[in-house]
Amino acid sequence: MKTWLTLGVLYFSFYFWYTDIGGKLSQEEVQAFIAKHEQNLVNSGVPLGSEEFQRRVDFLRGFMEEDTGKQFIMVNSIEMNRNPGDVDGANPGESSDQLMARYMEHMWPNLLKRACHPIFFGESISKTMDIVGIEGAEIWDQAALMRYKSRRAFVEIATHPDMQDRHKFKTASLEKTIAYPVEPFGYYSDLRIIIGMLLLIAGLLIQLFLLSRK
Repeated sequence: MKTWLTLGVLYFSFYFWYTDIGGKLSQEEVQAFIAKHEQNLVNSGVPLGSEEFQRRVDFLRGFMEEDTGKQFIMVNSIEMNRNPGDVDGANPGESSDQLMARYMEHMWPNLLKRACHPIFFGESISKTMDIVGIEGAEIWDQAALMRYKSRRAFVEIATHPDMQDRHKFKTASLEKTIAYPVEPFGYYSDLRIIIGMLLLIAGLLIQLFLLSRK
């Protein structure tokens, strides 16, 4: 009984950390995030009231107001920049991989503490085999899938003040990229399933061991 109780406590502790139980973003949260986003745009040099300023604010507002409260996965197709040039804040001659590493120095701790993490990463082995309605999409270097616990977690990261200084490293390291979010309905590698199964197996093995010693 103690074994199952301990394993149960471990699982539900993990479950409630890994799952955003706050539900959809409230209007108060949306307004607070928009205020942070607007200040970040001004600090990064985007003119207040400009077309770009309004476009970026409206996009983030729409993304938050359509929140379902569920996890999502960001699908990324990436082509790295072979010659990124010198970037302010980096050492002269840094490669695109080094610049991306500078960007991820901020991203990794903010991702992981919010239960957001990569679930797939791979290198391209061929040119694009099928293209419809897209120009310049023949070449990609990498593909990645990033799991976000919720839109709340994503926006917390996106509106973090440090993102403004770091984002230039990401953009300089890329020749082109496409990133779009999807909500999974057949996500069988969900860690809540995997961890639950592993703890169940562990519990059964412990129980079998204890019975064998009687």
